[in-house]
This record gives sequence, C-alpha cells and structure tokens, in this order.
Amino acid sequence: MKKIIYTIGVLGILASCNSKPEGYVVNGSLRGEVENGTAVYLKALGENNQPVDVDTTTVENGKFIFTGTADIPEMHYLFIDKVRGNSALVLENGEIEWSAQKDSLNVAKVEGTEQNDIFSDYLEKFQTISTRAQSIQEDMQKANASRDEPTIAALRDEMTELQEEYKNFDLTYIKEHPNALISTLLIERALGSGVLPTSEVQQMYDSLTPSMKETKAAKRVMEQLDAIKKREENAKSTDVGATAPEFTAPDPNGNEISLSEVKGKLTLIDFWAAWCKPCRAENPNIVKVYEKYHDKGFNVLGVSLDRKAEDWKKAISDDGLAWNHVSNLAYFNDAIAKLYNVEAIPAAFLLDENGVIIAKGLRGAALENKVAEVLN
Repeated sequence: MKKIIYTIGVLGILASCNSKPEGYVVNGSLRGEVENGTAVYLKALGENNQPVDVDTTTVENGKFIFTGTADIPEMHYLFIDKVRGNSALVLENGEIEWSAQKDSLNVAKVEGTEQNDIFSDYLEKFQTISTRAQSIQEDMQKANASRDEPTIAALRDEMTELQEEYKNFDLTYIKEHPNALISTLLIERALGSGVLPTSEVQQMYDSLTPSMKETKAAKRVMEQLDAIKKREENAKSTDVGATAPEFTAPDPNGNEISLSEVKGKLTLIDFWAAWCKPCRAENPNIVKVYEKYHDKGFNVLGVSLDRKAEDWKKAISDDGLAWNHVSNLAYFNDAIAKLYNVEAIPAAFLLDENGVIIAKGLRGAALENKVAEVLN
C-alpha cells in the first residue's frame, strides 16, 4: 500500500464528499509534544505474531490520517516513531476516530465503527474488573498490616468471587457478542491456553456469525480444531485393542518396507531417533529382548524420526539394532509419527500376530515381561 499523507484541509474535503466511505478512514488525534513529520505506522500481526507494516503516514499539527479498504475486520496496531508502546484498533470500513496522549498509547480512545465500539466496551468492562482486583489487593495489604482478621477473611471471599467473575467474563462476552471480532480473538486464546474442552471451544466457534467466521482469527481456530480432531481420531486408531494402522516407508537402503511384511507373532513398532538420548538408553534393552525371543516370533520395526540418513545409519550400527528399520527423515513431521499420534519419543506399540495393539509404551523390564507372557 502506498504512503498517503493528508493535510487537515484534505480531510475536510473528504468528509464533505463522502460521509459514508466505502473504505476506512482512521482520523488520528495525538496529544502531547510530537514534531510535525513524525512517522505513524499502521501494522498487522504477521507470522509468529510479529508486526508487519501495512501503511505509513506522518503527524501534522497533532493529526494524522489513514485511508484504504478492509475486506474483513481485523485487529491492527498504531505505532508512533520515537514514542513508547502502541495502540490496538479494529481496522474496518467506516470512519474510525482515534485519540490518545503521546505517553499513553495503550489507553487510546477508539470509536466510530461497530467493531471498535464493541472492542472498547470489552476493554472498559475488563478494566473495571482489574480495578476492583487492585483495590481489593490494596485493602488486603492494609488489613494484613493491622492484623484485622475479620476484614482479611471478608476480602478473601470477595477476591474469590471476583476471580470466578473474571474466569467467566470472556466466556460470557463471547456468547453475548457472536458478531464481534474480539470474540474470535478470545476463542483463539481459550483454545491456545487449553483452559476449555475442545467441544466447548467448538460450540463457541459455531455460534459466531458467518462474517466473523471469515476473519483470520476464526480461520486459525477452525484449522486448530480440525487438527485436534484429527489427532483424537489417530489416537483412537492406536489405542490398545485397535488394529495398528498400516504404513510403508524406505529402509536404510532405500527399499520400501510395509508393516504387514515384517509382522511376527509379536511385533514391536519402536519410534526413536539417533539424537534421542532416552531412546539410545533403551536400545540395549530392546536388543536383549530381541535376541532372546526373536526365534519365538518376536520382531521389531524401528521407525526413526531422524533428519539425516548418516546419523540414523550410524546409530543403527553403533547400537547393534539387527531388526528392520524405516524412516522418512522428517523429524516429527514424519507421516507415520502423525498416523500414530507420536509427539514424543521413545514411543512403542506392541502388536499381536493379527496386528492388534496389545500394549503401548513398554520399556525396561516391562517390555520383556509382556513379551515373555505372550510367547512363553
């Protein structure tokens, strides 16, 4: 987007010609000593939540302006050159009035459009709870200093009630504002923090209006929910009692090996890697069990989550792992690891002769005891 600089006169002409702009107009008013020509940056959050420039303008006599078109409402941030902090606003089509003191950008007043009015309402109500909490804490300090036990007890009860109110505040706000961008952001935060069951987050997402589901935050929530559902489905498919999912991958020589080709009376699928110290520490135990029970039908299929073939092959040789091995050399992005919902290693699945998972995560003596139980 090209840099756009407007004077107060141009702003007046714009307002008279287009009282209801099809795009957005951000009218900025900055109090405090700010030199004319000071840069103002309009930014959005990019990858890894890092701010990226959207537009730039300058301050003239304490005023600045941004114009453009917003396809959907999204959270943006204003930064002032050589001024500490930033100010959040919802960039949406309409006339947005922004005003702040130079040294207090984080408490700027933003109004004029639906989403900014809702956002301001949320912040105001949230601040009310924060102010009450601070007041209780201050009273508690005084009561502790004077050892006023009845007051201390009353303040503790009041703080407990306030904490419960705080916990429910976001959830209530989301339910009451399904057409609010702040609701989509709160849902995303709730999902990321894991404070709510996935099913409840799904219900909150489903309650959003169609326009809000088009926002970037809502789309991220949907992607995360889909990923969680997929992991849950994979987890069920690899529970004890389930038939182990079939897979095929290259061995150290580049030949394709399938699980079905190497199954024995009892088969251990061992997820490991050369870089994994706990895996390497467990390898001697697996070697011992393999050598003792291989002739009775115990097979092992190693699935490596290494990145480099040379590391993988060297570890196989160094640790004396005489069984079959496969790897896509894709770390935790390995398709087999995802199929088996493996997010940490070592991880192991013990299969019977029909490919049914009969145990998971066996290590040390537990592995030999289970193999002996089945094969002896």
